[in-house]
Amino acid sequence: MFTRLGCDGRPPRFHVEFFPYASLTLTIRRREDIVLVRLSDLLARASRTVLEAAAVLLLARMYRKKAPASLVAPYLAYARSARTRGRLHCMRRSRVTPRAIHPRGEMFDLDALFDRINAQYFSSSLARPLLGWSTRNWRRQFGCYDPGPNQILLNRRLDRPSVPEFAVAYVLYHEMLHVKHPTRRSGCSLLSHSPEFRAEEKLFAHYAPARRYLERG
Repeated sequence: MFTRLGCDGRPPRFHVEFFPYASLTLTIRRREDIVLVRLSDLLARASRTVLEAAAVLLLARMYRKKAPASLVAPYLAYARSARTRGRLHCMRRSRVTPRAIHPRGEMFDLDALFDRINAQYFSSSLARPLLGWSTRNWRRQFGCYDPGPNQILLNRRLDRPSVPEFAVAYVLYHEMLHVKHPTRRSGCSLLSHSPEFRAEEKLFAHYAPARRYLERG
């Protein structure tokens, strides 16, 4: 793949191994005259073409080459497949230790809020994931759902007296929709916010004012 990608010079000595990462991770780094490559062990059963495509992605990164779409397509298709994502979630459940979090913040109790939203919008059908506040302030996101440890975290910046409860409830509702509507493959990409997700999101009673408040913040 070094040759096919047109990398300059003689190929270095490569040391390649599978590594028990907690995600579908690929790493490459140079140590003197050796290039160390680690591939997630989730790829251990992948086909040769998928592994070659992963090698192209790493070599393009190191040698600053543009990877041809045809060479990387097998890896992207593998990474985005429902089967791979299912295996990844199972793997993360055993390898990712949920953070020590507490649902009760200074202002808002996420357990109580979850139960209320679950009853109002989901007919109490959603199983409660782990709920908690982030350990630090996030700049770019208000909440996240990680299906590996089955955990919803909200940005601790929202746990303040100045934040209206409807804004916190909306963020939690949004993450609960991710539990109901898992990320799926759509063509050649992954779809986290499907049309069904977006339509259901707008059913939140304070959707418009919550969006306006969060966009200002």
